[in-house]
Amino acid sequence: MEKALVTPEERLEELGLTLPAPRQSAGNYVSCVRTGNLIFTSGQGTNEYRGRLGEDVTIEVGYDAARQCMLNLLTVLKQELGELSKVKRVVKVLGFVNSSPDFTDQPKVMNGASDLLVQVFGERGKHGRSAVGMAQLPLNNAVEVEMVVEVEDEEVGLG
Repeated sequence: MEKALVTPEERLEELGLTLPAPRQSAGNYVSCVRTGNLIFTSGQGTNEYRGRLGEDVTIEVGYDAARQCMLNLLTVLKQELGELSKVKRVVKVLGFVNSSPDFTDQPKVMNGASDLLVQVFGERGKHGRSAVGMAQLPLNNAVEVEMVVEVEDEEVGLG
């Protein structure tokens, strides 16, 4: 007998991870916008990780911060879609890293978000990505991440 496919939520559970409660918007915007079969998320930071990479935050801590940002983004998607299985493909991830002027390891930091996506979605989690250094982020967050995902088309009734 063939084993049923594991859902993204089951993969999170296997990894010992739970999705956090949804975060409130800090301004006049929404957490995501759907147009057709694409969802564009707003950036998600994390209250647990503050400071600048290359000064008071290590690459390892930055990696964890990026991973937590991605968990926050998965919460946004779950809230929008009802279930993460509706994600057809992660298209693009954009990571902003609060960096000292000489810090150049933004890609290593953003691997925290990217690795989690592949662990949760498998091949569907592989994506295009940009990782950029910023002079500062809101609330002194160490990392902020946004993404674009393709979702399954909603079924349209014929009658």
